Amino acid sequence: MESLIIHTESKDYPVVIGYDVIHKLRDFLIESQFSKVLIITDTTLEKLHLSTLQKELIGIGIEVFVVPSGESAKTFEVFYQVQTYALQSHLDRNSVIVAFGGGAVGDMAGFVAATYMRGIPFIQVPTTILAHDSAVGGKVAINHELGKNMIGSFYQPEAVFYDMRFLETLPKQEVRSGFAEIIKHALISDKNFYHWLMNKTPAFSKLSNKHLENAITMGVKIKGNIVSKDEKETGIRAFLNFGHTLGHAIEAEMGYGKISHGEAVVIGMVFALQISQDIYELEFELDTFTTWLEGLGYTTKIPIGLSPSKLLVRMKGDKKAFSESVRFVLLKEIGNPGLKSLTDEYLLEKLNLFMEGERI
Repeated sequence: MESLIIHTESKDYPVVIGYDVIHKLRDFLIESQFSKVLIITDTTLEKLHLSTLQKELIGIGIEVFVVPSGESAKTFEVFYQVQTYALQSHLDRNSVIVAFGGGAVGDMAGFVAATYMRGIPFIQVPTTILAHDSAVGGKVAINHELGKNMIGSFYQPEAVFYDMRFLETLPKQEVRSGFAEIIKHALISDKNFYHWLMNKTPAFSKLSNKHLENAITMGVKIKGNIVSKDEKETGIRAFLNFGHTLGHAIEAEMGYGKISHGEAVVIGMVFALQISQDIYELEFELDTFTTWLEGLGYTTKIPIGLSPSKLLVRMKGDKKAFSESVRFVLLKEIGNPGLKSLTDEYLLEKLNLFMEGERI
């Protein structure tokens, strides 16, 4: 077990990572003396793990609201339903929301907490690998049909309790999705961590529990270090979007839920690495990287049927765009990212080459 402290301008809070750390949530709730506890979870977790959490919290008065699984939870309709339930349950400003689930649950529940009565406390209890990234840093949001996470806020949790035991029921696609964010953290920050990941993970079946815990802990440390310096993404926090500009465009164009977030980000990272080689002459063994990714079950090419011009429109509408120009996070070298604005003409040319399977 490891306990970290995330330092931000607005709040410092603990992140506890390890097996069976859910026991510590009960103590935290009792010590904090919250008036009411609302657990927000999804239909998948309701079947798999909700009873485990409820047993841990026997004697503490709790309410439970169940939302749809995945990105379907991050809609205006679900957001409104949860707000209505909170009002009907008489939550006050000393109440707390517990986000029990993956990244989508955490995003939506956190946004409910940020806006209910102008803000009440919330706690993240992530249950996916992907959520090691989203549970830390305070980005909370719901989706709009014109873009992912477009309606949201920066709102830090009171604490994060990351119990590795909940990861044991993850389907393979969710393991791949979450591990993509760990790869991202390594590429933007630490060459040694990147090579460690490759050596320790020739296949997900070879990844031991201890190595996964170490990888997640390292990812949280990297995320926490960046957020501590730039809480609201006015500078270096943008580097955490490596692979996300094209990745989010693919997700939106395919329809949320048709491809997992991490699998779309992997495609975005491969594209960004090729752009990095073209612009910054990045020295990087791309063939080795893509072979490793494909061996782990990732697709490294844009799905057939998507239009480069439509992907460009999606990227120009991304919240990270600046004056309608597309800004990409690129690598000058592993661990040394930078932001670069790219013209429409350049991107269209490179997207077409990438989709045709040619090296940029």
